[in-house]
Amino acid sequence: MELIKIKGNQTHSEVVLILAHGAGAPADSAFMEALSFALSREGIGTVRFEFPYMQKRRLDGKKRPPDREPVLLEYFSRVVDEVRGDLGAGIRVLVGGKSMGGRMASILASQREGIDGVACYGYPFHPPGKPDRWRTGHFQELKSPMLVLQGTRDPFGKPAEMAGREKELEAIQLHWLEGGNHDFQPLKRQPHTQSELIAEAARETRVFIDQELVT
Repeated sequence: MELIKIKGNQTHSEVVLILAHGAGAPADSAFMEALSFALSREGIGTVRFEFPYMQKRRLDGKKRPPDREPVLLEYFSRVVDEVRGDLGAGIRVLVGGKSMGGRMASILASQREGIDGVACYGYPFHPPGKPDRWRTGHFQELKSPMLVLQGTRDPFGKPAEMAGREKELEAIQLHWLEGGNHDFQPLKRQPHTQSELIAEAARETRVFIDQELVT
């Protein structure tokens, strides 16, 4: 199993976040690179990997749809076990990811033990333009704390769409990144850049870890 790792920070961190990529971009996309670097500056080690369909795309260059959910979850679970085996019992291990990767991380954390927390960056609460297809039914089954970092312009879930869903969202922490879209990219007229919003997401992840996981 091939893992893409940020050099020099996993073994020196008390907490490691396993980051899964989104549906259409690989583990070393510009967003994933920037997020991993920002997390490392907050003392959060990261491990990145690619699901089987993305590994095939890397080999032959052909775009494919994501694997079916059971395949994604089984592979993600294997990565968790491998990372835990490498790091030992003294390290906190979180799972998370971008969009689809974060969703798979949250589902995995609702199904198995051995995960200390979840951090999702741009959670796909629903497909764009289809707010009736909500993807939060498993939140109440989470076995560990969960944080969602979400841009206020994200077509996969905006602040106004959360109204009336307080009960199903009470199991998670939700932090809004002002002006960000699904990639945390703001409009040019807005005061913050994408890099600044990614840095804010990383800082909030550190706060979440310190409040919920570090004893």
